[in-house]
Amino acid sequence: MRRYCLFVGLLLASITGFSQNKPQREQWFMDMGLGMFIHWSVDVQIGAVISHSMAGASEDYLKKFTTQLPQTFNPKQFDPEEWAVLARLAGMKYVVFTTKHHAGFCMWDTKTTDFNVMHTPFKRDALREIITAFRKQGIAIGLYFSPEDFYYFYQHKIPLGRMQVPQHFPANNPELMAYDKAQIKELLTQYGKIDLIFFDGPAEGLKEYAWQLQPDIVVTRGQMRTPEQELPDQPVPGPWEACFTMGTDWQYKPTNDPQKSGTEIINMLIETRAKGGNLLMNVGPKPNGEIQVEQDALLRELALWNMANEEAVAGIRPWHIIREGDIWFTRAKDDSTTVYAFVPAGKAWKYGERKDLVLKTLQGSHQTKVSVLGYGSELVEYKKGFDAHIYVKSTPIGLVISAVNGQRFYTNNQWPNPVVLKIEKVQYRPYNDRSTRAELEGAK
Repeated sequence: MRRYCLFVGLLLASITGFSQNKPQREQWFMDMGLGMFIHWSVDVQIGAVISHSMAGASEDYLKKFTTQLPQTFNPKQFDPEEWAVLARLAGMKYVVFTTKHHAGFCMWDTKTTDFNVMHTPFKRDALREIITAFRKQGIAIGLYFSPEDFYYFYQHKIPLGRMQVPQHFPANNPELMAYDKAQIKELLTQYGKIDLIFFDGPAEGLKEYAWQLQPDIVVTRGQMRTPEQELPDQPVPGPWEACFTMGTDWQYKPTNDPQKSGTEIINMLIETRAKGGNLLMNVGPKPNGEIQVEQDALLRELALWNMANEEAVAGIRPWHIIREGDIWFTRAKDDSTTVYAFVPAGKAWKYGERKDLVLKTLQGSHQTKVSVLGYGSELVEYKKGFDAHIYVKSTPIGLVISAVNGQRFYTNNQWPNPVVLKIEKVQYRPYNDRSTRAELEGAK
């Protein structure tokens, strides 16, 4: 009966949009746009999928996991200030760190269990240092917390798995509920203001406790849509968050882990924002505490793009139409007449070239102004007498724009990432015909 009531409650919440996240805090969350997800726990040392190797494991494996791994965890290159500076450069407005993943290992100085970071050779409160470093950079603090706890299950002879037996649900297991609440109380009373909390598992009873302890906290997973490794086909009303890895796994994976390209990540950010969501992009630090070099490089490519184009993805809202073909749109949050158009570059629009566009769903006027974010549209390096100015005209077929891709980001001029046009004083030119709209948005 209890599980049925919980199901009905969740169903009603999804239908009515009921939320105990404060509306103004949800709007704040929607402004953020981009966050850094950090998966890092004691089993990073063996390069396994974080926590899940415990599920279904033998007694011998579980004994080694719970004893040998804490005895050898000692990340001597751990420097969260480097993480935080890189996150800020990349345009990340908030961080979400795995305080306790499903394994039950706690990355803070907890009094609830000895299975924690203080009982390792490292002997430092990693969470406190991460929070301090990211706050210093003006980045909002988010905590990942797993209500399910494999170490707790192991100690209490409960089969290890995820939401497969009643005891896995805190709402059905009073002892587990009390254990989780004791940990949440530590997290939400000993580290100052926490902006977000991500419950990766059954959140009923725990999210309400989080709001009780910190009424301004935003509950993401457990209260809003948080798809992993996929984006919705269409915009989603209200706040939502897409969670993606750079490679194929969340925690550091030393082998067989091809990474996405910087362009893929930037395009993912653009699409997510055009559809009204936040992108939570994951990094998996190495056992020694460093961000792996491949992910560091990708974040720096994102940082370069962000240096020019941040205003198009932070503090924005979806436009009337998400895209025309391969050109995506967002709009300024507080000015519905300012639109950002993300135009593919690379081979599609080479450095130093002029490109002519017709945006069929934009209606301009004599007040319409167009600029290229990050670029003054005056000179192209080394080209004498070259006209780099922007031309714009409103026509019966849409807004005609002619602009030059003139900002040099790479020595070889092969910058592959989108150019962003800021279009001010423009109106939506609606297409009521569904087939036309579907064609513009690239629907299949």
